[in-house]
Amino acid sequence: MTFLDRADAGRFLAEQLGRFANQRTVIVLALPRGGVPVGYEVARALHAPLEVFVVRKLGLPGQKELAMGAIASGGTRVLNPEVVAMLGADASETIECATAKEMEQLQLAERQYRAGRDFPDLRDKTIILVDDGLATGATMRAATRAVRQLQPEKVIVAVPVAAESSCRELRSEADEVICGFTPPAFFGVGQFYDNFRQTTDEEVRELLVRAAENTRERSPNE
Repeated sequence: MTFLDRADAGRFLAEQLGRFANQRTVIVLALPRGGVPVGYEVARALHAPLEVFVVRKLGLPGQKELAMGAIASGGTRVLNPEVVAMLGADASETIECATAKEMEQLQLAERQYRAGRDFPDLRDKTIILVDDGLATGATMRAATRAVRQLQPEKVIVAVPVAAESSCRELRSEADEVICGFTPPAFFGVGQFYDNFRQTTDEEVRELLVRAAENTRERSPNE
């Protein structure tokens, strides 16, 4: 099974999420950039607002792929205790330095994508976290933990395709995990897309504007 592109994957995923349609408390949070075209189709089908949820990894100095933790939209930070323990006495200084650096990048992304709009209040909401797929699941795990700190009623992870192991592991983080399909031979998310070109910042902004217009058009009739 393959998808034509991320929009096609989003329409497929929306079918798995039909029971959440037309619920006032549902918010779709998409991980940029590739998750936004998927999230747009989900939000449109569910008649739900769409927002981006930016996550920046806090890499260990000298081993950037090893995450000490992550920061995310809404000003949240989550830490990986096992990796932090490796830092010893320098842990606090190292974490704060990495946080300051990555916060600059996160705020830049927020300005680019959100165009002055405030981050929504997630308290008591049903949050559907969307991406274009799960490989290791590390970014989605950080996103789920960060969203938890913002006190939603429920956190649902939803992706069109995932490695079975990542899908299984995330079930301990989210209230529900919906993986469209989990192929036995999984080598990367792009393997399951005919068109997996990189989503641009301009495309993300355009989709967010269109999603906001969709939400405003529905409001008078609700």
